[in-house]
Amino acid sequence: MMGPMRNLLLLILLAVAGLPAQTVALNALEKEFQDSMAGVALEGHSTRDGSPGVAEDKYGIDKVVKTGDDQWTIYAKVDMKGQTMTVPLPLQVKWAGDTPVISVTKMKVPTMGTYTARVMFYADQYAGTWDAGDHGGVMWGRIEHAEAK
Repeated sequence: MMGPMRNLLLLILLAVAGLPAQTVALNALEKEFQDSMAGVALEGHSTRDGSPGVAEDKYGIDKVVKTGDDQWTIYAKVDMKGQTMTVPLPLQVKWAGDTPVISVTKMKVPTMGTYTARVMFYADQYAGTWDAGDHGGVMWGRIEHAEAK
C-alpha cells in the first residue's frame, strides 16, 4: 500500500511537469543542501490523522536546483504504469537557521484539492507535516545516498 503522502507528491508532480528550471547563485548552505540531495531516496514512514498505523513511503530525488529567492525545483523520480520518469517539482524552500524546510501552503492541485506541507531536512533525516484539508498527517525518515547502498 502506498502512503498518502506519496500519492500527494505524485499528484503535485503531474500538475507541474514541464516547468523549466534556471540555476541561480548559491550561498554555502544552499550549495550543501543541493549537493546533499543529489541522487538520493527519502525512505521512511507517514501517518494519516484519524487512521491507525503507519505507512511506508519512499521518494527518489535526482537533484534539487535553486531557481529564485526561496524557489527551488526538485527533480523527483515517479513510477507510473511500470516506468520511472523524472518530473520537476517547483517548491518554496525556507531556511530555519541552517535547516532547509520545504514550505507549501494551500497549493492547489487541479482536480485533487489543496495541500499544505512543511518538511525539514537535517543530517540525513527528514520530518514534516502534510495536510489536504479534510485529512493530513506526519512523515519522517532517512535520506539515503546512492553511493551508500
